Amino acid sequence: MQKVTGLNHITLAVKDLDRSVTFYRDVLGLDLRKVWPGGAYLEAGSFWICLSPDPAVRDIPHPDYTHIAFSVEEEAFASFCEQLNEFGVEIWKENKSEGASFYFLDPDHHKMELHVGDLQSRLAGMED
Repeated sequence: MQKVTGLNHITLAVKDLDRSVTFYRDVLGLDLRKVWPGGAYLEAGSFWICLSPDPAVRDIPHPDYTHIAFSVEEEAFASFCEQLNEFGVEIWKENKSEGASFYFLDPDHHKMELHVGDLQSRLAGMED
């Protein structure tokens, strides 16, 4: 049986490419790799995001639980959350799971999470 080997990238539809590039580069700290009229590529470690302008993007939060979680070091978590709050992000969920998590919306209302920990710490937290 064939299987996937990991997460390759995520493409997000965005309403305003410049605004979204600013958010992902300047607020989340992803490295901007390329911008062109039809999109942008940003990278964090081996993970990358494609931002793709789409006139169908609406100014309302997506109704489901689907979200993207970004890893952050424990010692940077509090100041990162403060940075996001200063930017004015909207919080979409309070953390009730293992590890420190901060759930917020990006400028196009995609659901995001900053998370301290990994799958092993999440599984260990479920054993309690």
